[in-house]
Amino acid sequence: MLPLTAPDPIQDQKPVDFNLSTSLQLIGRSLEFERIVEILAQDGDLLITGVPGSGRRTLVKVAAQEVSAVVLDIDCIRATDGERFIQLLTEAVNQNWEADKIINWVKQNGSNFFIVSTESKLKLLRPLNQKQLWQAFIIVIELLQIMANSLEQRIVLILQSFPHLRSWDRQGLWESTLRKEIKSHPHVSYVLLATIAETNHQQYDSIFPLETIELAPLSRDVLALWAREILHTENIKFDPHSQALPIFLDAVQGNIGDAMALIRRLLILQHPQGLITEQQVKQVIEDILKDLSITYESLLMLLPPSQIHLLESLAVAPTDKPQSKEYIQKHGLSRGGSLQGALTGLQHKGLIYSAEQGYRLALPLLALWLKQRLS
Repeated sequence: MLPLTAPDPIQDQKPVDFNLSTSLQLIGRSLEFERIVEILAQDGDLLITGVPGSGRRTLVKVAAQEVSAVVLDIDCIRATDGERFIQLLTEAVNQNWEADKIINWVKQNGSNFFIVSTESKLKLLRPLNQKQLWQAFIIVIELLQIMANSLEQRIVLILQSFPHLRSWDRQGLWESTLRKEIKSHPHVSYVLLATIAETNHQQYDSIFPLETIELAPLSRDVLALWAREILHTENIKFDPHSQALPIFLDAVQGNIGDAMALIRRLLILQHPQGLITEQQVKQVIEDILKDLSITYESLLMLLPPSQIHLLESLAVAPTDKPQSKEYIQKHGLSRGGSLQGALTGLQHKGLIYSAEQGYRLALPLLALWLKQRLS
């Protein structure tokens, strides 16, 4: 699935000097936050699922700080094969361990597979055959425990978009070995970050049971409170005599990432009376949808026609009963297995929620873009 977070084109402009996610773990996510802290403190491993922009990574990083852990952050989308995955692990080690410790480790344990660069960075020795790569993988996982002992701190390995590993690790050997090895280390935890679709893939749970925490969309009240608190720090508020706040909340549908993108754009506008107007909210939403249009068009090109048709129908007319005779007839959907296949396909891609959440589109700005596109 494409990374469909809203773009932030204001990076080259005057930066907003506060962290929009500061209160994320306290507003609307306190139960999940406390549970993550508890799991990490007990040497547990977990899977956190949610749509892009739901705050998965932020929650884990702040929870790791709470238990005084060192975070190694790996974006698995960048891991195109086993060699690249090892390189990403070594880059994370370089960022969090002293050069002299790295040099000593290579001398004692890793000289057959690793070198220390002129910048005192750990690097994979090349070229290595597949057997040697596998051996290098095993010892670099063991290195995580050595780091934890050396630093006298826990190590938390965050694997963002970890299902991407399966695009090349088709037999699951690398993933299962990673889970097994880290499970045996008393001061190392791993946190798998994935889309909501990953709750449907439980192939390893019987061997390596994981607690799964799903970050559902925030409620309107919670998100409204968050937005008001953020804006209050800049002496700005939504115009109470307009529909500015309701339009904002309707657009983001509880997605904190989309809300942050809108707030950032609103903050760079002029507010003579300290009020965000309804027109300003509408304009910012329109601008973001224009920026995302190419990404969304590309996404649709990757979907089969049956899934596109169903996705458009659910965007225009949300329902918790897409299989009903009336809905099928009204939107010209196919009956039976074709419809169920489209529903399952969209769920596996993380584009819609399951029946428990009413088959809602998981990406609210995509839903808004589709409605505008079809109007």
